[in-house]
Amino acid sequence: MSESYPRLLGDIGGTNARWAWQSAPGAPLQDISVMGCEASASLYEAAASYLAARGGEAPRTACIGVATAVTGDDIGFTNSPWSFSIAALKQALGVERCLVINDFTALAMSLPTLGASDLQAIGGGQAVRGAPIALLGPGTGLGVSGLLTSPTGACSALSGEGGHVTLAPANELESELLRCLRARHGHVSAERVLSGFGLVNLYQASCDLLGYTLRDLEAADITQAAIAQTDSACQQAVSLFASFLGNVAGNLALTLGARGGVYIGGGIVPRLGQAFDAALFRQRFEEKGRFEAYLQAIPTWVITAATPALLGASRALDEVQA
Repeated sequence: MSESYPRLLGDIGGTNARWAWQSAPGAPLQDISVMGCEASASLYEAAASYLAARGGEAPRTACIGVATAVTGDDIGFTNSPWSFSIAALKQALGVERCLVINDFTALAMSLPTLGASDLQAIGGGQAVRGAPIALLGPGTGLGVSGLLTSPTGACSALSGEGGHVTLAPANELESELLRCLRARHGHVSAERVLSGFGLVNLYQASCDLLGYTLRDLEAADITQAAIAQTDSACQQAVSLFASFLGNVAGNLALTLGARGGVYIGGGIVPRLGQAFDAALFRQRFEEKGRFEAYLQAIPTWVITAATPALLGASRALDEVQA
């Protein structure tokens, strides 16, 4: 057995903690578990609960993707009360190596392993082999990453906080909506609208601006009403969501020169299903003036695979030096 196996793999967002076990090189992931973060008081408690439930031997190495910036030993989640020390977690788990990376870095590392059944194409375009790839995904927050491939085929995932860039409007309605959000929140980042709480912000601002009756709705309520087409304000919020996501995705594609394609991760877009206006998303993605033709050639996909970041976490142990 390889010296780095068995492996504990984690993908920890603001809402759910996903875990898996990998016993040997090339082995499929086993004992995949999805647990609500609220069920545990800390990351270590969640990991220990998972290991106790599966039983058997202890891991030799671990890689955990976390929904926050990783800039040192002390980690504090952006959209969760959890915090921890990487060194203390390594000692508590008793592993020889504990790699902690951004969750979208882990997801980016999984992209080369995804097949056609793991993706839903939006729009046309043809990926350029070896070109940079862009990744973003609205969930509890907004994750952003990218993947660069060297001439030898080695992959390097970007680790940044692109979800917190300043959001830009594409038309007068969006300008008015952002003015409303700025009055409430000050800085309006992309995550402020492209996330679970972002859907709520879009719904509330739409009610204020367009005269809809405001109800006390959560993101899941807005999603369900938009899918069922039973609430005009919810449908407006979801339409704005698709527009802003296309705009931000197009900006990211231009920034990275992502002719290898743009991938949409996170849980929100798959849950929206047919309520997600793919045509509007693609329109906003391409509407970049003189570079419209450049963007028309770039394919975009929604990731539909259940837990791809766990595969990426395993690949990171092989390819990331830390």
